[in-house]
Amino acid sequence: MELPVEWSWLIALGAASLAGLFYLRMNRQAEEERAAPDPGNAILEFGRAFPEEAIRAIHATEDGGAFFVRLHDERVGLMLSRGAHYACYRFEAGQIRLDHAPDAQTLAIIFTQFDKLNGLYHFSTSEAAGDVSLWLLGSFRT
Repeated sequence: MELPVEWSWLIALGAASLAGLFYLRMNRQAEEERAAPDPGNAILEFGRAFPEEAIRAIHATEDGGAFFVRLHDERVGLMLSRGAHYACYRFEAGQIRLDHAPDAQTLAIIFTQFDKLNGLYHFSTSEAAGDVSLWLLGSFRT
């Protein structure tokens, strides 16, 4: 039994549509994964820059552009992600000032030694912002 020509075109069009939808869905999932902050990658990059430092905790900003790291000796690290390039910094706790921020999830940070890092850092939760503020002010004790 042979299908009419109209059915062949319909089947081919349906298969092409399904393939296109599958490709778009996979592409969207890959973009979402790339956009999500990756603390594992941040730990590796910070470890390359400062191999002697032990990391106790890490928090990413909401956009994944910055990772704040609490180090073993009460110091604080910062890793900025700019595409495939990373910049890692290490600060003494208490050498950083916090300014008034617009909400509980945002920190207005003033780095006294690195003016180019000054700005607003927005976190996904107020708890993460609170943790980082305690690290930066040097008042986090366990």
